[in-house]
Amino acid sequence: MQRLLVAILAAVDAAIAAAVGLAVLLAPLTVLWTLAFGVTADWGGLWPTAGILWQFGHGVPIDVALPDAVVAAVGIAPEAANFSLSLTPLAFLVFTLLFSARSGIRAARSGAWLIGVIGGTITFAVIAAAVALTARSDIAEVPLTAAFVLPPAVYLVGALSGAVSYAWREGDAGLIDRLHDRVDGWGPWAVVPGEAVRGTAVAVVALTGIAGLGVAVMVALRGGEAVALFEAARVDATGATVLTLGHLVYLPTLFVWSIAWIAGPGFAVGAGTAVSPAGTQLGVVPGMPALGLLPENSSMWMLIVVLLPIAAGAFAGWIVRSQLVWRDAARPVAPRAVIALTIALATAGVVAVAAVLASGSIGPGRMAVTGPHVGWTTLAIGAEIFVGAAIMLLAPRHRDELAEERTDRWVAEMGTSPTDPDHSDTQPLDDHGFFGDSSTPAPR
Repeated sequence: MQRLLVAILAAVDAAIAAAVGLAVLLAPLTVLWTLAFGVTADWGGLWPTAGILWQFGHGVPIDVALPDAVVAAVGIAPEAANFSLSLTPLAFLVFTLLFSARSGIRAARSGAWLIGVIGGTITFAVIAAAVALTARSDIAEVPLTAAFVLPPAVYLVGALSGAVSYAWREGDAGLIDRLHDRVDGWGPWAVVPGEAVRGTAVAVVALTGIAGLGVAVMVALRGGEAVALFEAARVDATGATVLTLGHLVYLPTLFVWSIAWIAGPGFAVGAGTAVSPAGTQLGVVPGMPALGLLPENSSMWMLIVVLLPIAAGAFAGWIVRSQLVWRDAARPVAPRAVIALTIALATAGVVAVAAVLASGSIGPGRMAVTGPHVGWTTLAIGAEIFVGAAIMLLAPRHRDELAEERTDRWVAEMGTSPTDPDHSDTQPLDDHGFFGDSSTPAPR
């Protein structure tokens, strides 16, 4: 009965995640639809628009084919009437990842994480399939295969990450515990998997903070250009609202671009363009306000910003080394080297996935090439994170670490604490019945 209940609750979580994402689109679209077209609007186009945008937010590309009447009325070239949109607004994807991770943690806490992950993913897949089959439009089409696969894949990654991370820390009396026990038998190498994951999480969070700082600095320096482009658009209140909401959902995408710039390789805004610390080469770009934040020129001296990802790697290495010292596992050099390398590879992998999602097409012609170069960005981040992590993890052990280790060894040999001569009189808290059964849980 418990497994069935966990599956039902996980399915409800998945349904809520999908419903919230769709509602976030439908609510403002309904208001804008009414303001733009009035009460006599064709409401049959509202759901397809919301459904296609929801799929687009989960990485599904959109193939746009403008009708001949629109092409003639707007006056655009016929060859520009058909194009693809594949630059993902990552805000929707990040929301689904976080919500599904929370659901996975709850399933793991209930003791049936695998059932919860499977149930939630299947429910989300059914909803994604229903959206793909019902939200159809002649102007904008999505590939059905991608629409069926990508949204559930996003949910699966989040739910599985949350469930496994919780089960690894707290135990699940099943598969993860057996795997954890096997890893514990590796001797000095037992700390490698857990500390590598810890270091990767720290590095990714640090890079996210650095990216946000980079975007904030550009807003402070070039906010005037962005406002000027906003004013040049000459849109009414409805258009201004659409532009503002569009920039908000693309904010995580801008974070990825910021990381690519800080790492060194930079990114492109159209074929044959480059925006990097070493130099900026831009042709004519769309008049979107966010693109007003792009630096007009750069200098080789700005390559000093690559020290920031190195600092993120060093911070991750420091956190991991502190844990190794606390667990008396900092003596072997080889495990520390493997941890540093694993942190670099895993962080580079996360950045690679983000770069893939933050690059693509935003229009016809040269605008089909936009975003960071996945290969160079991944290589740069991996190398910089490894340098920083290796500096902290492979540095010679300093006096404080050695003194702490000698103290711990002396305490273990003497069976008492040098600062507590009456240590034998001290009773553990559990002897007073704090846990009810006078037993002491053994944390991992």
